[in-house]
Amino acid sequence: MPDADKSALHSQKSLDQALRPSLWDDYIGQPTIKENLRILLAAAKGREQQPEHVLLYGPPGLGKTTLAHLITREIGTSLRSTSGPAIERVGDLAAILTNLSPGDVLFIDEVHRLNRAIEEVLYPAMEAGVLDIVIGKGPSARTVQLELPPFTLIAATTRISMLSAPLRSRFSGGTFRLTYYTEDEIVRILTRSSEILGITADAESIREVARRSRATPRTANYLLKRARDFAAVTGEAMSAKTVRKALALLEIDELGLNQTDRDILTALVDKFEGKPVGLKTLAAALSEEDATVEEVHEPYLMQLGLLERTPRGRMVTDKGYLHIGYEKKKPTLGL
Repeated sequence: MPDADKSALHSQKSLDQALRPSLWDDYIGQPTIKENLRILLAAAKGREQQPEHVLLYGPPGLGKTTLAHLITREIGTSLRSTSGPAIERVGDLAAILTNLSPGDVLFIDEVHRLNRAIEEVLYPAMEAGVLDIVIGKGPSARTVQLELPPFTLIAATTRISMLSAPLRSRFSGGTFRLTYYTEDEIVRILTRSSEILGITADAESIREVARRSRATPRTANYLLKRARDFAAVTGEAMSAKTVRKALALLEIDELGLNQTDRDILTALVDKFEGKPVGLKTLAAALSEEDATVEEVHEPYLMQLGLLERTPRGRMVTDKGYLHIGYEKKKPTLGL
């Protein structure tokens, strides 16, 4: 990779890290979770013990990784990060655990993608601080137990239902669900981000970005940077008008819907005449994966009240009809 490309990549990583809060007071939103975690950490510090294991779950982009960094900073140790898909074999997990230093925080993102064999090895590590390794096969196989240094596991997932019950129950420090942010909270996050990025933006333009951010800080910061780029290239001042033009170019409407979101609503109304439609049928009509429709697009459409799931299938609400400019047909009475 050329030096210029490496420098640009490093600069982008540094920029993303700069936007991540490093102090509890800079972390905006999720007040109940923050208070619970601060009490958990203060109590452990008072007892001079390692904080218990914590599970964080919720939609992507809400700050689970940031909380892991804040917890690590509060403890004053190192953060070792990995992800469920990266741990393919029991040996991978064993290598990670045995290389931890006393007091370290191990952060496993997308923990629901760990396979069951690896979970079985994780149980004694979380409960008793030991690692059971089977050496050999057949009648000559034997188990070796290794002592692990005290550590705190912070796991994050977007699909808590896919975690096994035994694994969920071992997060004795607590299981916390991150929720979507209010518009005012997003405004405060964007105000802080604009100061870090050196963007001169008035309150109206910040509010305009916040309205279209899907109530998610990661999306809000992404849209702010794209609006900044648009203003810089076109030579326009950072105003609400400029933001609207920039986001229109990204096909983001006033509610934060992208083109695929609108295609889902339009397909249900236009192709299927407003009748209930199953997930597989809808995904096939859009040439999208089932999981993409169900996990990426539907939650926000349902949160806004534009889409509903019924026992018979997906249907557009009255508000959804209004948003895409269609008139809802009245049901015809049979004879």
